[in-house]
Amino acid sequence: MTNVAVVGIGQTKFGEQWRSSLRDLAVDAGCQAISDSRIDPKMIEALFVGNMAGGGFSGQEHVAALVADNLGLNPIPATRCEGACASGALSFRQAYMAIKSGHHDCVMALGVEKMNDVKGDLALTTLMGAGDAEWEGLHGLTFTGLYALMAQRHMKDFGTTREQMAMVSVNNHKNGKNNPLAQFRYDITIEQVLKSTLIADPLRVLDCSPITDGSAAVVLVSDKLAKQFELPVWVLGSAQGSDTLALHDRKSLTEMWATKEAAKRAYEQAKIVPEKIDIAEVHDCFSINEIIAIEDLGFCKKGDGGRFVEQGKITIGGERPVNTQGGLKACGHPVGATGIRQICDITRVIRGSAFNNIKGVKNGLALNVGGSGATATVNILGADI
Repeated sequence: MTNVAVVGIGQTKFGEQWRSSLRDLAVDAGCQAISDSRIDPKMIEALFVGNMAGGGFSGQEHVAALVADNLGLNPIPATRCEGACASGALSFRQAYMAIKSGHHDCVMALGVEKMNDVKGDLALTTLMGAGDAEWEGLHGLTFTGLYALMAQRHMKDFGTTREQMAMVSVNNHKNGKNNPLAQFRYDITIEQVLKSTLIADPLRVLDCSPITDGSAAVVLVSDKLAKQFELPVWVLGSAQGSDTLALHDRKSLTEMWATKEAAKRAYEQAKIVPEKIDIAEVHDCFSINEIIAIEDLGFCKKGDGGRFVEQGKITIGGERPVNTQGGLKACGHPVGATGIRQICDITRVIRGSAFNNIKGVKNGLALNVGGSGATATVNILGADI
């Protein structure tokens, strides 16, 4: 079966992009990816666009057609992919499968979201559409509230502490300060996290990823074309899992079944075990989710995530470096673009051009989660097939 490689990446700066529209952001990232790959745009045979809520945030539906038109890619097929905060990774996975199946040889995957053009309350309501609107949103739950319930249960069952959750944010800010594309480029302390505004007990504002505008894009090609590129980064495994939409229907509040299932299949495809993953980009929409993620991905035992963080094992130079470019917390979280941004960051690290000085990395894993865990996608990239 056809092998697939990433040969071009592009990303806008993440943050409050008041002078750029949804269209502007998508075109910027797409043009960067084409330029980075040095391909003729006419080689691109299909486009997949990750976007959660173009209508709610920007008043723009039919986003894939908009992007294809403004990138000059018509009349190729252009498809929007929506899986809440995992929309970007879904677009990447669809592009990957389009090539893997032998149907296409060159495809673009792009993620974009423009979130700051609406007031904060409307943004939160729009985001909560990724949960169970009838059983959660209608009763006043927010996503911070959902993850706060997970955090409380994790603390009760495993002794996870507020300080350990704060260490997640501290580490990601430390890594993000050297990333020129990140929304927050400064250090924070454990004390600052613990004293920041309480949002939903025990989560405080510095435990939470921000509202963000941004876009990211990648160009993927088949092995037939990859030989003409200098530094192809190969997709070794790609898998997706699902779980119940409503949190109260889950078997456990301290694990994500969708993540575990996606990781299991991705590891099998890549013929690799968790201990052999060099770096990981995980979905730290809230600090507790990074702790749950490193457990569900098999980097440590269930319940040991907090201690794994406290022992410095997720730091650059640690046993399993996580979110080496800043994660959602420091980079920002334009929900439709995050999954593609993760792929861009891993590609840079493997190429040896990361914003932080990280050398000798041969592979990396990206976990992109939708909502409170109803969707999860795991992609594993490597320098060699």
